[in-house]
Amino acid sequence: MRSVSIKELLTGKELLQEITVNGWVRTFRSNRFIALNDGSTLNNIQCVVDFEKLDDAILRQVNTGAALKITGTLVESQGKGQKVEIQVRDIFVHGGADPEVYPIQPKKHSLEFLREKAHLRVRTNTFSAVMRVRSALAFAIHQYFRENGFYYFHAPIITGSDAEGAGEMFRVTTLDEKNPPLKEDGTVNFKEDFFGKETNLTVSGQLEAEAYAMALGKVYTFGPTFRAENSNTSRHLAEFWMIEPEMAFYDLDANMDLAEDFIKYVLSYVLEHCEEDLQFLENRLLDEEKTKPQAERSEMALIEKLKFITDNNFKRVTYTEAIEILRNSKPNKKKKFQYHIDEWGADLQSEHERYLVEQHFKCPVILFDYPAKIKAFYMRLNEDGKTVRAMDILFPGIGEIVGGSQREERLEVLKEKMAALDIPEEELWWYLDLRKFGTAVHSGFGLGFERLVLFATGMGNIRDVIPFPRTPQNAEF
Repeated sequence: MRSVSIKELLTGKELLQEITVNGWVRTFRSNRFIALNDGSTLNNIQCVVDFEKLDDAILRQVNTGAALKITGTLVESQGKGQKVEIQVRDIFVHGGADPEVYPIQPKKHSLEFLREKAHLRVRTNTFSAVMRVRSALAFAIHQYFRENGFYYFHAPIITGSDAEGAGEMFRVTTLDEKNPPLKEDGTVNFKEDFFGKETNLTVSGQLEAEAYAMALGKVYTFGPTFRAENSNTSRHLAEFWMIEPEMAFYDLDANMDLAEDFIKYVLSYVLEHCEEDLQFLENRLLDEEKTKPQAERSEMALIEKLKFITDNNFKRVTYTEAIEILRNSKPNKKKKFQYHIDEWGADLQSEHERYLVEQHFKCPVILFDYPAKIKAFYMRLNEDGKTVRAMDILFPGIGEIVGGSQREERLEVLKEKMAALDIPEEELWWYLDLRKFGTAVHSGFGLGFERLVLFATGMGNIRDVIPFPRTPQNAEF
């Protein structure tokens, strides 16, 4: 007999039929009521046991965490809280779970405790809901780009270039770390390494995606990226997923249009398809917020916050305008900002970004035309010689969620910028070739997937929206 998912059963279309369902026990009450969950939905199905008709040795194995196959008849429920239930005819135990040692017992667990049990935490309602939303977002991302004429491009994971120029990269090598081959000047001779040069795990697929956009028109990457940044915070991961579209013949305005449309599409998708999980996560968040001082509570509930993004036009503001707003703001004048804004050229912090979105404009904001000195070398220089065609999208509660730019398509200008930052031309010869052969205006942006999942689920720590977080001193699973 075909096993039916619990999500299918709860629609109640198979009443009075004999069905088979597989799942894990959440609770077993009064030696009679099994709450079974298979991950297809937040809800359990109640399975009613006549213990006089079942082997006592089987029933002793029905503990929280045990994997069961249950066969029985789907009937209308006599109790409250569920429309249907299963009258159990037979139980097969796939695998037991010793209640003395199984850690995910039916009680409230702290998120810190559950991070230590990352291999089992998805069996809780919170993490199963988060991961279903994550899956839906990933699907919506691919669907959006496919509907809009993009080609999915796989950027290399191992690379010889540092796209961001930050230098915080994980080295990839097969050399003996204790006795590496040395050159005459005493430095490591990477010509004897596996790839014949120094290589690292990628921090971004952008540069390679530019190459493909300049032939296929519109491409996007969606893959893992790595930063060896020693930041042990609730917003940083050493391994995370990035969405990076690149478009030939797009200027900054077209880039901003696309980014806004894209974000609204994927958040609308989860609002439509993950209603049950979002409602659960919203209730969880409301309970959590009750423990915080009033001043620290969010002004909007989770679903309201998502609709705030999908239903509002994003306000577009130049960096220069934003600096003036911040400089003259009450928090800045009263020295409430941790980072005081004094002058043009300051690198905006999350507190500044959130003020613009939540207090000043009260809608999502796109900042553009940033100072060249605080942005990457590949961004197109404006005619004023001091700003670049960069843009960041700012969200409530999170600050920057998207960073993008019009790329510098002029060969000589790009060479000058690389020279000023001591980036050797021979290192990026192929990138310069793109400006020699059929160069054109082109643009793109990057969106950290976990930041998007964090926003969509209302979770407070980025380690709770990726299955197995990689952070400083932590690669346990």
